[in-house]
Amino acid sequence: MQGPPIEFSKRSVAVAACLVGSLVGMAGGCAKGVATLEGERGTSAPLVEASLSRTGASSMKAQRHSDIRARVLGRIGATAPGAPESGRGPASLGALDQLLPEEDRPVAGGLCSPDMASIDDRFCIDRYEESLMEVLPNGEERGFSPYSTLNGEMVRAVSLPHVVPQAYISGTEAGAACARSGKRLCKPAEWQTACMGPKKTTFGYGNARESRRCNDHGRSAMGSIYGFAPPGDHAFWSMDRMNNPLLNQVQGTLAKTGDHDACTNDYGVYDMVGNLHEWVADPSGTFQGGYYLDTQQNGDGCTYKTKAHEIWYHDYSTGFRCCADVAP
Repeated sequence: MQGPPIEFSKRSVAVAACLVGSLVGMAGGCAKGVATLEGERGTSAPLVEASLSRTGASSMKAQRHSDIRARVLGRIGATAPGAPESGRGPASLGALDQLLPEEDRPVAGGLCSPDMASIDDRFCIDRYEESLMEVLPNGEERGFSPYSTLNGEMVRAVSLPHVVPQAYISGTEAGAACARSGKRLCKPAEWQTACMGPKKTTFGYGNARESRRCNDHGRSAMGSIYGFAPPGDHAFWSMDRMNNPLLNQVQGTLAKTGDHDACTNDYGVYDMVGNLHEWVADPSGTFQGGYYLDTQQNGDGCTYKTKAHEIWYHDYSTGFRCCADVAP
């Protein structure tokens, strides 16, 4: 094989609970703040952090939610349990949804958090390919370069529009990053269902491929940097070369999330065809959807599936997207 292996419906009222915790006695939700995603070239772009959790979360997640709640209450002048009264306790806070930024306020009767798409109220999926936030030992977070491989850093997944998504990641690392945000990798059937949209079409937007509608027409990053491989030269495709951080910085290769705004379907998910291969929950190792140079070699569009690599594998073409169960 040459090269890498190559609406809105209901949303979750649970999103508010992680911010206010015991004010409403629920588990699960999300909080957003502002952070910075720094790239290899020293540039930065604004990132909106997201942190999700649901009923049955581990004690580590519960502690994180407690910390988030304390920070939120501190910002609005409310009093956390056990802290001295400030005179602006929960009784003075008003309606629950007023505690949240407008973009985080849940839709009444919703089953998915606002930053995820509901797939027929059966499961939730992130609208965009994932970026990473590095969780530092002191609990603070900073953006992780989308052009870097992981080397033991603790990271979690965030799904944001108009940022460079994370490549160079293995299926194992992707699953852990989703879990740290209270999510999980999508099951293969879930991923394909979300990609095909409610009309169940091959490319999500239709059954016939439309050139340049998605990022499936990019140039060869390997060819641009290393030239073209001699026939049978397996050393050309070494892990070192295929994880070169410069590959996805070649003009005309990887696109920012959602920049191909017509590469979507009626569920409101973006870039599921092309841009980056997306790992799914298969212990044997599977990624789906193709990447910016190939969306046909192993199936067309949403039916594209690669099983040629172990779950620990990673290169410049491998990315991911998270799913979650609907709120109970």
